[in-house]
Amino acid sequence: MQKYFLWTIVCCQLTFTTYSQNPKSYQIYTAKGVKISFKKMINQLKKNELIFFGEQHNNPIAHWLQLETLIQLQKEKPLILGAEMFEADNQKPLDDYLSDSISDKVFNQKARLWSNYKTDYKPLVDFAKKHQINFVATNIPRTFASLIFKKGFSSLDSLSDADKKWISPLPISFDASLSSYAEIKKMESHGGDYMAESQASKDATMAYFILKNYKQGSLFIHFNGSYHSKNHEGIVWYIRQSNPQIRLLTITTVEQENIRTLDESFKNQADYIIVIPSNMTKTY
Repeated sequence: MQKYFLWTIVCCQLTFTTYSQNPKSYQIYTAKGVKISFKKMINQLKKNELIFFGEQHNNPIAHWLQLETLIQLQKEKPLILGAEMFEADNQKPLDDYLSDSISDKVFNQKARLWSNYKTDYKPLVDFAKKHQINFVATNIPRTFASLIFKKGFSSLDSLSDADKKWISPLPISFDASLSSYAEIKKMESHGGDYMAESQASKDATMAYFILKNYKQGSLFIHFNGSYHSKNHEGIVWYIRQSNPQIRLLTITTVEQENIRTLDESFKNQADYIIVIPSNMTKTY
């Protein structure tokens, strides 16, 4: 018995030493906290029609895995891509760049790109360009989201018909009891702010353009901040309101000091949880 106990201690020490000397950049878990390989996750993703890849915007491992996910799934099914990082009224310059009608320089001038576009999202766009994959600009124009933040949903009624084509059809339904919006409501500084409604307008608009551009037999992969699909709410909730039968899975990205087990607080936030060391370098 004593020998067994000593052997157990030695094994634990060896495991810790090996882990310390060979640090891992990520570990994937199922919703219940069971470890799963990247390959097995891909095998499950390909069976669906819609995938939400929730990221932490400045995490390099998340962006690398997004590209690796595209590379693997492109071998399995026809893909359609979409992203929060592109606003709907920028679809024309995005299409022009993908079709090689404009240069990278002109695209950067015409589209309202995020500051980390070059390092984090350009690889995804260029992958789509190389493989002739449609890439949908799904997000609401930020000027309209800002308008809602200040004045609420009613402010959209005064928009022209031309402007309204870049947002979800009105009126936008809003369930303030959803945990994601309830959390935002708690953070609002005063009654005049409509932060949760502004967030919902983004979620509803992204859901609208995803479903509008989805084609039967394809796999639509959408990239967004993890909060937009956390707990199957946000965009996912709006998708389910319009098409409850669509087969979808969600991925989220979280950070932990120790990635060998999944923290209880992160379980069930998504179908797959990518855990990355909290000391990972950031892209900005």
